[in-house]
Amino acid sequence: MTKLTVLRKLAIVEDRYQWLFRKSPVMVTALGEDGYFIDASDAWLERLGYTRDDIIRIRPQDLASPSTAKRIVEDYLPLLRRTGRLSNAPIDLRAKSGERINCLANVVIERGDGHEYLRTVAVYSEVGEEAQIEQHYQTLYHDTPAMMHTVDSEARIVHVSDRWLYKLGYQREEVIGKGITDFISEKSGLDQRSLIDIIAHGDLDNEPRDYVTKSGEIIEVLASSHADRNADGTVNRMYVALKDVTERNRSERRLRAAFDENAKLREELEQERDYLREEVQVSMNFGHIIGESQVLKKMLVQLEAVAQTSASVLIQGESGVGKELVAHVIHARSVRSDGPLVKVNCASIPHELFESEFFGHVKGAFTGAHRDRIGRFQLADAGTLFLDEISEIPLDLQGKLLRVLQESEYEQVGDDQTRSVDVRVIAATNRDLDQAVREGVFREDLYYRLSVFPIEVPPLRQRGEDIVQLASHFLERACQDFGHHPLTLSRQQVNLLKKYNWPGNIRELKNVIERAVILSQSKVLRLDLAMANILRSAPVLPADSGNSIGSVVMTEEELATLQKENMFAALQLTNWRVSGPDGAAQLVGLKPSTFTDRMKKLGLSKPRKAVT
Repeated sequence: MTKLTVLRKLAIVEDRYQWLFRKSPVMVTALGEDGYFIDASDAWLERLGYTRDDIIRIRPQDLASPSTAKRIVEDYLPLLRRTGRLSNAPIDLRAKSGERINCLANVVIERGDGHEYLRTVAVYSEVGEEAQIEQHYQTLYHDTPAMMHTVDSEARIVHVSDRWLYKLGYQREEVIGKGITDFISEKSGLDQRSLIDIIAHGDLDNEPRDYVTKSGEIIEVLASSHADRNADGTVNRMYVALKDVTERNRSERRLRAAFDENAKLREELEQERDYLREEVQVSMNFGHIIGESQVLKKMLVQLEAVAQTSASVLIQGESGVGKELVAHVIHARSVRSDGPLVKVNCASIPHELFESEFFGHVKGAFTGAHRDRIGRFQLADAGTLFLDEISEIPLDLQGKLLRVLQESEYEQVGDDQTRSVDVRVIAATNRDLDQAVREGVFREDLYYRLSVFPIEVPPLRQRGEDIVQLASHFLERACQDFGHHPLTLSRQQVNLLKKYNWPGNIRELKNVIERAVILSQSKVLRLDLAMANILRSAPVLPADSGNSIGSVVMTEEELATLQKENMFAALQLTNWRVSGPDGAAQLVGLKPSTFTDRMKKLGLSKPRKAVT
C-alpha cells in the first residue's frame, strides 16, 4: 500500500469522524490546544444560535458569565491540564440571543497513538435550576471566609476557597489538580495512599494537621470533612474545612512555658525564703546580740546610729566574731526590715559565675543557662544585700559592682535591658581592705563606696565579761537541740573559759560548748574533755590551788570545798534565790530541798549587808 493510499484512507476516516461529530444529537464542541473552538455539533450550534464561522475565534470563557469565566481559568483549565479530564463541571454559556444556558460540562483531552495532542472534546448537558444552584454554591465556596478545599477520591484538589489560597500563599492555578499531600507537612506522616484510604472511610472531625505555606511556614489546623458519596457508597468527593489554630497553639505553648517557668521560679523563691528564714533564726539567735562588755556596747551604739539610714556599711573583724549577726541586726532595725535580707558568700562563688550570681542571666546566655535565673540583687530588691567575704570579689568584676552601687542599675548576663534596683548593701570582711587597696587587688573607689560607715566587731578575747554569758546561752541551746537534760557551768569551768584566748572567737566557743554537751553522759558538763587539747597545752589554774580541773583524784575535803564553791557561785548568779525556774537549785541540778540541806551542811548563808 502506497503512502498516498494511506493518506487518502485517513482523510476518509477523518471526514467520517467529522460528520459523526457534527451530526451528534448532543451538544459537543472541539477545542484546539490554544483553547479556542475549532468545531461544534449541529445541536450545540442550533441551541446557542451560532454558526461555525461565528465560533472560530471564541473560547468557552468568552461565552460565560464573569464568575464562570473566572472559574474556568482558575479551576477547570489547571485541573484539565493535570488530569486530562473534567467531570460535571457547572458552566453557563451565553446564546447569541443573550439567553443564559446552564450546563454541566464533561471534558476530555484526546491524544494520538504517540500521546500527541489532537483536540479537547467537551460535551454539554443542559440543566435547569440545579445547575444554577451549583454555580451559586461555587461562588459562595470561593468567597467564604473559611479555609476550605475539595478533593476527589484520589486525594487531588478539585476546589479551594480564596481564604485557603490566601493563608497558604498560592494562586489557584498552582494547586488545582495537585495532590493534597503536596501541601501537608511531612511530619504528619501522611502520603497519597494513606489519604486515599482516609477519604474512602469518610468524615473527619477536628483532626490536627500541619499545612505548609508556599514560603515554608507551618500552619497548624483542625480538619473537619464531609464525604459526597456515589450511589454504591464510594466517595466521589470530600469537602474539607480547616480551622487555623496556629496562633492559639503558640499562645498555649507560650502560656504553658510561662507557667512552667513561674512554677520553677516560685519554687526557687520559696527555697530562698526558707533559706533566709533559717539564716535569720540561726544567725540572730532569736534576734539579740549577747553581751554587756564595754567594747560591745560601743559597737552597739554605732549599730543603732547607722541602722535607720540607707548608708552602706562595712563590717570588719576577725573570723568567727559574728559579722553576719551584726548585718542581720542592722537589717532588722532598719526601715527595710519588711524586705528580704539576701546573703552572698563571695568566697564560695566560682569566678565565671560571679556576674550571673549577682545580676542573673537569661536563657541561652552561656553554656548551661537552660532557663532564666534571677540574681541576688533582684532578689534583694527593696531589702538588704549582705556581701560576706567582700575581699574575694575578682578585680575585673568590682567595676560592675561599683556601677550598681552608684547608679542602682544593672543588666542580666545575655540581656541588654537595663533594670533598676533598690538595695542597701552591707559588706563584711576579715581582711585589711586598706592594705588590699595599696596592693592593687581591691578598687579604691569601691572601698570608699562600701565603707561609708565602717563597724569594727571586737574579738572575743576583748570581751572577757561576755564569755560566761555567751557560754551559758550556747549551753542552754545545745542541751535543747541535742535532747540533753540541762547542764550548768561550774566555777572552775568559768575560770577556764575566761583564761583561754579564743583565737576562733565566738564560733570556737560555740563549738567547744556543743562538743562538751555531746561528751557529757551524766549531769556533769565535760568541758575538760571538750577542751582536752587546751588543757594539755596550757594549765588554767595555779599549781598550788589544789583544785586543778585536770586532777583525777581529789580528797573528800577537796570535793566538799569544790561543792561549796560551786553552790556559792550558783547562789551569787541567782541573787541567793534557791527555788524557781531560775533558782540556784535548778542551776546545779538539785531539788530545792536537797540544795537547802546542803547549804546548812556546808555552812552557806547569805551575807548580811554592812551597817554604817
